[in-house]
Amino acid sequence: MPILDSTTVEFLSGSPAQTARIGERLGKLLKGGEVICLEGQLGAGKTCFAQGLGRGWGATDDLTSPTFTLIHELRREADRKHLYHVDLYRLESEREAWMLGLSDLMDSTSTVLIEWPERALSLLPTDRLWITLELVDDTRRRLTFKPTDAQHQALLTALKREVFGIRS
Repeated sequence: MPILDSTTVEFLSGSPAQTARIGERLGKLLKGGEVICLEGQLGAGKTCFAQGLGRGWGATDDLTSPTFTLIHELRREADRKHLYHVDLYRLESEREAWMLGLSDLMDSTSTVLIEWPERALSLLPTDRLWITLELVDDTRRRLTFKPTDAQHQALLTALKREVFGIRS
């Protein structure tokens, strides 16, 4: 796990199951108010990561790719919080994302997970965790985590502690 700078962390996943487990570990740490952006080409593992995140978060339903419905709202039984899984792949303009009410989903209690966030950059809050997934080969993926604020930096620090026992 190279630490690229004081805020950027890179993981190398050896399989879809490991990609999902990293997502699951992150999901267990989410408390609400986070915006998680997943960038990567088709087949890079975004939905696999998102499914793990949903399991770790405690969603009562399985997280599936929302490509045709664009937004899936999931709930957690324990505290009735919401996880919004958004897939902007089919959008052709930021205006379409605005018409969906993307900005309305982001509040202090809900977690918003966005696939293809680069299609609505101007609508995203500046405070977020940006995760880039890249194909290395048929099974391996590189996941680069870049937080933009203290809340998401603390989340990434907790993830490093959870996965690797790193205390800094």
